[in-house]
Amino acid sequence: MKTSADHPWPADLDEARAIQEQIRAQVIPHDAFGLIRAVAGVDTGYSGDSALAAVVVLAFPSLQVLDYTIARKQVSFPYVPGYLSFREAPAVLDALASLRILPDLLICDGHGLAHPRRCGIACHLGVLTGLPSIGCAKSLLVGTHGPLPDVRGAWTPLRHHDEVVGAALCTRPGARPVYVSVGHRISLETAIQFVMACVTRYRLPEPTRAADALASHGRIPR
Repeated sequence: MKTSADHPWPADLDEARAIQEQIRAQVIPHDAFGLIRAVAGVDTGYSGDSALAAVVVLAFPSLQVLDYTIARKQVSFPYVPGYLSFREAPAVLDALASLRILPDLLICDGHGLAHPRRCGIACHLGVLTGLPSIGCAKSLLVGTHGPLPDVRGAWTPLRHHDEVVGAALCTRPGARPVYVSVGHRISLETAIQFVMACVTRYRLPEPTRAADALASHGRIPR
């Protein structure tokens, strides 16, 4: 798999916006994948001026850990809301390139089409790697949604400028929702199904829960 050195990275916001527009035009928002045997969770933490990208590969549907890695890369792009993928994606690409077992699907701790320019990190990584990808975020970036039943698996559309950009999903009764959106090569309904298939007794799906722990604490939760 290609590393961050194989892709152009912007020098300023104008270049970043242009790259996002190019990537958005390449997003495939419907199911275009084969058999899913391995799902990777992707998350990024920070240490000083470096991004720490964690990727954990789990067998699907058993959710047993198959492989994991962390990549550290100095951040070269400023912190600007809506452009975080330019800070995080270079390290994630390096982490993906170092895996021994490549995933068939990415679940990113972040957004996909639920983004001001419809190009969150799940879209960015999906298009750059060619892998089907899903955004599964812990907090809302854009959009609004109606009441969400407090029932496992219940979801309601997330709308932004009269467009459905994702879904608020109840993964665990009594817990705050997660926000699921299309990244690349998958439909919203299928993305929701995969996220729920990866949820056990916690709010977050196991792939991103494991990646979050690896990025934050250097270990995978048992």
